[in-house]
Amino acid sequence: MKIEGNQTQYFGRDLEAMSFAQNYHQWILAEFRPFLGQHLLEVGAGTGDFSKLLLQHQPTSLTVLEPSQNMFPLLKAKLKNETHIECLNTFFGNIYQSLSKQPDTIIYVNVLEHISEDKAELTYMYETLPKNGHVCIFVPALQWLYGTADENLGHFRRYHKKPLESLIQQVGFKIVKSRYFDLVGILPWWLLFCLFKNQEVKAGQVSIYDKLVIPVMRKVESKIPLPIGKNILIVGQK
Repeated sequence: MKIEGNQTQYFGRDLEAMSFAQNYHQWILAEFRPFLGQHLLEVGAGTGDFSKLLLQHQPTSLTVLEPSQNMFPLLKAKLKNETHIECLNTFFGNIYQSLSKQPDTIIYVNVLEHISEDKAELTYMYETLPKNGHVCIFVPALQWLYGTADENLGHFRRYHKKPLESLIQQVGFKIVKSRYFDLVGILPWWLLFCLFKNQEVKAGQVSIYDKLVIPVMRKVESKIPLPIGKNILIVGQK
């Protein structure tokens, strides 16, 4: 889904495939956990897989936004038994000035690359958060890895770390964590979607990679800073 204008439909199977990436999502959550407050806002929650993991943090409140008309019912169904979650079918830019609860942490996992005006979106985040609040962002990295899957998933771009840090700082945030993520994933992504031009992320591929590679890379990357990676994980503080 490319978020441009009022497009609110999402079609594709990448979210279905990523539901098999449990170790991958747990790793992202562990990296974000020291910066999570008690009032969380997740933007672009999709079908709610990462939202369910955020509940492990036991926040006082969790607000989830999903603009897609056909994804939103799936999100609501997944979270229907959670009494302290608010689900909103809208864009963040439409609601950030009138949220019922002010978040102290805003989370974007594989979302910012779908937004044409990413600097404006970052500005909304900055204006929404209280002093010392955090924004936790996870995005695809390396523009030269932009391939058929990126195009079909509606990505406007892939990011490089220094320019992304600069963009976040321009709107007022202080960078408190910034790192490349998933070094090993570069090669299979390039082969599948740049060289062989595959059209989509498949659940079986995700599941195998998640079970066999991610646990090992999580241990390795916790000890060795990466000069490059398939993704970027970054946290800003107001």
